[in-house]
Amino acid sequence: MSFGVPDRGSHEWTIDEEQSRPILRAAWEAGINFFDTANVYSLGSSEEIVGKVLKELGPRDEQVIATKVHGEMRPGPNGKGLSRKVILHQIDESLRRLGTDYVDLYQIHRFDAATPIEETLEALNDVVRAGKARYIGASSMAAWQFLKMVMTSERHGWAKFVSMQNQLNLIEREEEREMLPLCIDKGIGVIPWSPLARGRLTRPWDESTFRTDTDLVTRRLYKKTEEANRAVNGVVGEIAAERGAKMAQVALAWVLQKQPVTAPILGVTKLGQLADGLAALDLQLSADEVARLEANYQPTGERSFL
Repeated sequence: MSFGVPDRGSHEWTIDEEQSRPILRAAWEAGINFFDTANVYSLGSSEEIVGKVLKELGPRDEQVIATKVHGEMRPGPNGKGLSRKVILHQIDESLRRLGTDYVDLYQIHRFDAATPIEETLEALNDVVRAGKARYIGASSMAAWQFLKMVMTSERHGWAKFVSMQNQLNLIEREEEREMLPLCIDKGIGVIPWSPLARGRLTRPWDESTFRTDTDLVTRRLYKKTEEANRAVNGVVGEIAAERGAKMAQVALAWVLQKQPVTAPILGVTKLGQLADGLAALDLQLSADEVARLEANYQPTGERSFL
C-alpha cells in the first residue's frame, strides 16, 4: 500500500515508481520474495509499480506475489464486492496491471455480506482452476464469518484458504481471542497487516509524521484505548533503549514471535524502514520482555476491519 501514484486514491503519503524501485530492489537483494498489494491501492497503480519493478528484478517463479479483491474500483454495484462478476473481472484487471499470467495468492480484502458466500467461493475456485491464482487467502473479518467460508469450501471440495491477513500489533490484539486459535486449528497461515500500528509503535506517542497527519485511516484507529496504547508505546521505547535497538524492531519482533504468525506485512517508504524490519528478524525477545510489552494492553472488545 506504500507504493502508488499519490493522486490516484486517498493516500497522499504513497511513493511513486521512481521512489519505490530502490526499496523493492533492496528487499529482493536481502532475500525477500513475498510482495503483497491490492487492486484498490492507489486505484491500481500499486499493482502497476510492483509488477513492473519485480519483472526487472528476477524470475517470476522465484517471486510470490499476492493481491486482493473487494474494494471499490469504480462507481456502481459491479465496481466492488465479491460477486462472481466482480471477481472474474478484477482478477483479469490485476493480472494486466501486474504484468503476469497468475498471482500466487489471491485474497478477499474484506467480507461481503451482500453476496452469498457460495457464489464468492465458487468464483475463487474457478480462478484457481483456471490457473490465474495458485492459492486463495482472506483478510480482516469476524472469526465466525471466516470459519463459515472455510467450512463451505471444505464441504464443496473447492480451493482452500491458506492465509488470513488481519490486523495484529501490540495495541491491537483482539484477534488473539478467536481468529488466531481458528487459524491454528485449521493450519492457516497468518500474515498480519499494520504490525507497527501504522507507525504508532515506531516513535514516541506524541511524535507525528506526514503520514499520521494525512492518513485518514490512522485517525480512526487506536482512539478507544489511547491512554493504554500510550503506555504500551512507552514500554516499547524502554526495551528498545535497553537493547540498543529501534522501537520498530522491538514492536515487529513481538509480532514475529506470536503464534501462528507466518510473516507480517511491512509497509515501507524509506530504505531505513526496510533495514529496521530485517533487523527485527535477529531480535529475540525474552519471556520477561514479552510480558512487559503485553502488560498494559486494554482490550476493546471489537476488531478493526478498516
